[in-house]
Amino acid sequence: MKYTTQMDAARKGIVTPQMEIVARKENIRIEDLMARMAKGTVIIPCNKKHTNIDPEGVGEGMSTKINVNLGISKDCSDIEPELVKVQMALDMKAEAIMDLSCYGKTQEFRKRLIVISPAMIGTVPMYDAVGFYDKNLQDITVDEFFDVVQKHVDDGVDFLTIHCGLNQHTAEKVKAGGRLTNIVSRGGSLLFTWMELNKAENPFYEHYDRLLDICEEHDVTLSLGDGCRPGCLHDATDACQVEELIVLGELTLRAWERNVQVMIEGPGHMAMNEIAGNMMMEKRLCHGAPFYVLGPLVTDVAPGYDHITAAIGGAIAAMNGADFLCYVTPAEHLRLPTLDDMKEGIIATRIAAHAADVAKGHPGARDWDDKMSKARAALDWNGMFDLAMDPVKPREYRESSKPEHEDSCTMCGKMCAVRNMNRVLAGKDIQLDD
Repeated sequence: MKYTTQMDAARKGIVTPQMEIVARKENIRIEDLMARMAKGTVIIPCNKKHTNIDPEGVGEGMSTKINVNLGISKDCSDIEPELVKVQMALDMKAEAIMDLSCYGKTQEFRKRLIVISPAMIGTVPMYDAVGFYDKNLQDITVDEFFDVVQKHVDDGVDFLTIHCGLNQHTAEKVKAGGRLTNIVSRGGSLLFTWMELNKAENPFYEHYDRLLDICEEHDVTLSLGDGCRPGCLHDATDACQVEELIVLGELTLRAWERNVQVMIEGPGHMAMNEIAGNMMMEKRLCHGAPFYVLGPLVTDVAPGYDHITAAIGGAIAAMNGADFLCYVTPAEHLRLPTLDDMKEGIIATRIAAHAADVAKGHPGARDWDDKMSKARAALDWNGMFDLAMDPVKPREYRESSKPEHEDSCTMCGKMCAVRNMNRVLAGKDIQLDD
C-alpha cells in the first residue's frame, strides 16, 4: 500500500522504517506511536530526499528534543566555519539543525549540510528569498517566494518554518500598537513589511493550499512560525500573539486534512508565571500539535547570559507541554555565535530538556541521574565523567586542582561527606587532622 507522508502511513496502518526507529528510541509500542501520529500529536520530520537522516519523534510522549540555529549571513558569509559548527552540534547530540542562512552561497551550504547531517534539518525560506533574488523586498513576487520554498524542499529540508498565520487581520492588531518591541521575528517582520508595501495579503496564508501541495509531495513538516511571538516580557500573551495562535490552529487542521505533518512555534520572551498557561493554550488552540519554543526567555535584562534565561524558561515550558526547544546562546541579541557560544547554548538547552523529561516521568530519563548518583556515592571519578552531559569540562576542573587524597576533591579534602560516610559505614577509622 502506498502512502504520501508519515502521517498518511500512520492513518493507513503502515509501519514505516522511520516509525520503527523512533519507537525503539522512545521505548514505545509502535501501535501507540502510530495512533499519536495519525491524530497529529507526534511528528517524524523526514524529507524523502534526506536519505541519511536518523529519524526523531517530536510530540506527545516523546523525549524533549533540541534544535541548534546556524547559517551564513552578509557579515559572516564563509561556509567553512559554519560547517565546523554543524559538526559540533552533531557531536553534542542536537536532534535538529536550523539553517538560517540569508546571504551568499546559501544553497551550497544547505546541500552540504543535508549531506553530512543525520539530524533533521529546518530552514526559513523567507530569509533565503531576500538574499537569493537580490532585489527589493517589495518586488519579490508570490511565485518567487514559492520557488524558493520548492528549492529548499527539493534539496532535502525536513521542516520549513513559514509564518502563515500573520495575516492582514493579525497585522492590524500589531499596527494598533501597545507593544514595546512590535514584531521581533525576522521572518514575520519581512512578511509584514512585504504586506504593507504591496497592500496585499500574506502570500503563504492566501495560497496556503499551494504550500501544502509542496509539503505533501516530499513529506516535509510544516513548522507554523509565530511572527507575533513576544520579544519582551511586556508583550507576552497579548492580543497579537493569541490572535495569530488561533489562526495557526485553523491552519493546522487544514494541513492534517492533507496528511501534512505540523508543529507550532511559540514564544519568545515571557515571565515564568505565564509559561504553563501558554503551553496549555497552545495545545488547546492548536489541537495538540507538537509545540516548538524559543526559550522562553524569562527576563529581558541579561544580555550575554540569555542561554541561562532561556534554559530556565525552556525547562518550565517543556515540563508543561512544549516538545521541542530551540537553543539560545550567550550571544543572543548581540552577534553571530562562536563555537564556544554554541557549546554553552547547547548544554544549557540540553539541561533544560532533560530536567523536563525527568519531571514528566519520561521512561528512562531518571535512570541517567541515578547512575550518576551511584558513581558519586562510590567516588568513581571516571564514571562520573563518562556519564556527564559534557565529559570534557568536569575532567578539566578535576585536573586543574588535584587533591591530596584521590577519594576527595580540593573543596572538602578529608572532610568530604561522601568519603567519610563510605569509610564509617565500612567500619573504617576516620582521621580528619593531618
